Amino acid sequence: MKFPDLITLALVLLSTLLIFLLPPTANAGNIMLYKLCGSTGTYTANSTYDSNLQTLLTKLTTSATNSSSNFGFAKSTFGSIPNEIFGLVLCRGDVNSSTCSSCLSQATQEIQNLCPYYEAATIYYDFCLLRFSNQDFISTNDNSNNYIKWNNMNITGSQTMYDSYVNYLLNTTADYAAFNSSKRFGTAELNQSKAFPETYGLVQCTPDMSSSDCASCLNNLIVEMPKWFTGKVGGRILGVRCNIRYEVYLFYSGAAFLSLMPPAENAPAPAPSLALAPATALQGKKKTSTGTILAITIPLVLAFVVFAGFSVCLLKRRKSGITKPLLNVSNPEEIESTVESLLFDFSLLRVATIDFAEENKLGEGGFGAVYKGALPDGQDIAVKRLSQSSDQGLDELKNELILVAKLQHRNLVRLLGVCLEGQEKLLVYEYVPNKSLDQILFDTEMRHLLNWRKRFNIIYGIARGLLYLHEDSQIRIIHRDLKASNVLLDAEMNPKISDFGTARLYGGDQSQAITRRVAGTCGYMAPEYVMHGHFSVKSDAFSYGVLVLEIITGKKKTFVENDEIEVLLSFVWGNWINGTITDVVDSSLGEQYAMSELLRCTHIALLCVQENPTNRPTMSNVVVMLSSETVSLEIPSRPPFCIANGSIRAGSRNIGRSSSKSVPMSTNEVSITDIEAR
Repeated sequence: MKFPDLITLALVLLSTLLIFLLPPTANAGNIMLYKLCGSTGTYTANSTYDSNLQTLLTKLTTSATNSSSNFGFAKSTFGSIPNEIFGLVLCRGDVNSSTCSSCLSQATQEIQNLCPYYEAATIYYDFCLLRFSNQDFISTNDNSNNYIKWNNMNITGSQTMYDSYVNYLLNTTADYAAFNSSKRFGTAELNQSKAFPETYGLVQCTPDMSSSDCASCLNNLIVEMPKWFTGKVGGRILGVRCNIRYEVYLFYSGAAFLSLMPPAENAPAPAPSLALAPATALQGKKKTSTGTILAITIPLVLAFVVFAGFSVCLLKRRKSGITKPLLNVSNPEEIESTVESLLFDFSLLRVATIDFAEENKLGEGGFGAVYKGALPDGQDIAVKRLSQSSDQGLDELKNELILVAKLQHRNLVRLLGVCLEGQEKLLVYEYVPNKSLDQILFDTEMRHLLNWRKRFNIIYGIARGLLYLHEDSQIRIIHRDLKASNVLLDAEMNPKISDFGTARLYGGDQSQAITRRVAGTCGYMAPEYVMHGHFSVKSDAFSYGVLVLEIITGKKKTFVENDEIEVLLSFVWGNWINGTITDVVDSSLGEQYAMSELLRCTHIALLCVQENPTNRPTMSNVVVMLSSETVSLEIPSRPPFCIANGSIRAGSRNIGRSSSKSVPMSTNEVSITDIEAR
């Protein structure tokens, strides 16, 4: 290390000497970092809500610290509506039970003093966090209300290289926490013997999160780092569900779970695959003989080369849509036994739907009609009867069924099974009581049931469901027909995406990039999909943007205004550039909405409906943008479509060879399934 670098490092260490050379103690970690008082209402002293809150806070602290198996974590609810309260506490993974208890006890007192009589509040310390609310947040992985802080000192040397090393450090530690730790906690040190000082990292998720949800949550924080921490020697992002931190000094207790070496000096730091186990931790420290150094370094370099090569191969496989199957589909006995557990008799479904009676018909789409039914045990079901034109072979359909049936997410309708008898192919889903979003959103008598809070939750839930399909599920699925009628609402008005695997089960290949069978609904489909058959996660993003604008405005993708057909995208865009965006808000909302959230949702939707797919955000970016008001948004470009004379035409710029090229418009919103792409 050069002499100027030693001076810089000394200054950094001296600036933090009094606090950070000592091991963590209860008092050191009990300094409050951040608090947020909620906006969902207030309660009065000695009220039922007050009493319930005291009970809940005591219950959370006791539960988190009573057993080592709880890992300093607890979530619970207490009371009944309208005085029901939801709460969550989490202690940092390296602190002991005594320190955890002390921190939570202080949090319990201070949160009520700092946010007196608020029905919702969040507070962060170094060693613990606490959140409570009258809204149910514990059944979700919502990681909003973030606290972001960085060290004002800049690193000496190449900031770009140092940032890549930090990214490598935190990505590798995130892999460990998500896939190798039941606590969903990990620490690491990056030994940088030449250019930079040693850097230490810590990541954590709540232990109740799945590996994939934890990895996704941490990744959402890591991708935010360049906006805040470029060239900084330390930084942290704290959230209720997951958090990350790095420093050039040791800030956690105990030995690091991982001891890492930096990538080769002229090679970029790898982006470790979330499916890979982390590198083996090094034992011991520096200042050994040359032979010992070589004995350690050479295997590490070789291991890194193999690791990086494998990561590249895995990333290429993911980009091409090839993923590891959920089971060995080449084993006929395994396929048959799995399918058998998912099979329904046609006679049973016929009775359940009263012979597919018209009065039980819930709707009809491009793949077939859907009927409500009831099984003998009383369970309500929804049965989709696929049209006879499906070209899916029986064996191929069985394989796809096994994969799609394994997908489970709170924002996806669950596939219960299938019926394969003769020419009949029926899919059996869970029944969702509030039917589809379009039946409420576009009904003048019912749309008032969707206040702004419910609409925002629907917007966010759909984004989470798509993110799962695109990135977090073990098979990659592009929906290709996302629209209001394919979003169902449960009893609490939570959204559940339906038909997410139907294209696969029907016979469409969801992993290829070009198709000659365009399956979708005009007005929701991205221009590159309509005109050329190109589909990707970005075409789903386009459909999502249209859907979000419908939710905000209460208007369909095309609507009649003053006896003329209006296009929703053009309508919203015109008001956006004129600064009159409040004119597009659904009148049934009145003025009962959060202006900042509404503007942000509209902005995100306009980013999603941009003509160039590369300019549209991914769903992981959308979730981040919806979760945090601190994330800056780019300026959207004009949407591509306008409608005239009963056809959809390219808008401000040419799509393909001619701006006048048109395709049929489905006025009754029935999906188009057989447009030949030119």
